Amino acid sequence: MKRWKKIVLVVLVVLLVVVAAGAYKILGPRAFLGPRARQLTARTFERTPARLERGKYLVDGVLTCKGCHSPHDWTQHDPPIPAGKEFSGSVMEEASLPGRVVAPNLTPDIETGSGSWPDDALARAIREGVGHDGRALFPMMPYSNFHDFLSDEDLASVIVYLRSLPPVHNPLPKTKIIFPLNYIMRNFPEPLTAPVPEQTFSSPQKRGEYLTHLIGCQDCHTPVGADHNFIPGMDFGGGQVFEGPWGKVASANLTPDPSGIPYFDQALFIRTIRTGYVGSRPLNQLMPWSIFRNMTDDDLSAIFAYLKTLKPVHHRVDNSMTATRCPLDGGMHGAGEQNKKP
Repeated sequence: MKRWKKIVLVVLVVLLVVVAAGAYKILGPRAFLGPRARQLTARTFERTPARLERGKYLVDGVLTCKGCHSPHDWTQHDPPIPAGKEFSGSVMEEASLPGRVVAPNLTPDIETGSGSWPDDALARAIREGVGHDGRALFPMMPYSNFHDFLSDEDLASVIVYLRSLPPVHNPLPKTKIIFPLNYIMRNFPEPLTAPVPEQTFSSPQKRGEYLTHLIGCQDCHTPVGADHNFIPGMDFGGGQVFEGPWGKVASANLTPDPSGIPYFDQALFIRTIRTGYVGSRPLNQLMPWSIFRNMTDDDLSAIFAYLKTLKPVHHRVDNSMTATRCPLDGGMHGAGEQNKKP
């Protein structure tokens, strides 16, 4: 009898080892250890008028912080933020999200906002994807876009501006991501220990490429496959579908292919971002033109100059048409059936 007990014990141990090895391989090495994270420091960022001005420009425009971290009335074309609720946090309403995603309250409210978070906790969250409480942030927060691109000085400016906001008391639920993604996403954060210098640009196109990366245009305007990864060779080709209180909409093809936006010139591009209309045709309110319109003409012109250099991607996307299956991205969007695999 004792021999059988030993055999059963050995079998159980082997099974546990196999299960643990499988979990390690599938979920990643950080799934059970927690995200890679550096220790927080006591550094603070000096409050200066220049940083306050620069931070406001970045937060209210380029980085779209205001767009995600504020509630909106998504039923309106210019989706307004309720008075006094700017930066007070928001529960994301996209139907396809894997669970409940909450953009936290960034105002310096002590109980429900960032008032008790050290400056370095904000810095770590913005560029490294680790929250003040040590958890991995859901990558809808575009920290990977900021990691090597948002300079130390711009980061300081962002935090100085956030500290200047009036506190708003707004209790919110916690983010709750479904299994197994809640474990897998712990592998994504990367500590940042080296300085990130200010960027210099040799041309408007290079500046536009930098701004486009910070904004994350590619994140929405590149189609994804069944595995939710970007489809190779279709960068900025549109067709990614988003569903929520704004309706069901596919992102536009931003490349200079005839199926994209070759008819745009600089003036039309800037006017579209300022107004939310292409001529008389409204952009869907999910496209954060109401945030990007706060950017300068120079920055918008640089972004357009970069878009003109993109590799053309032939991919028809037309939200005015009935959604049909697209053989290029596998999704359902307007004009989908008009696309053909090469």
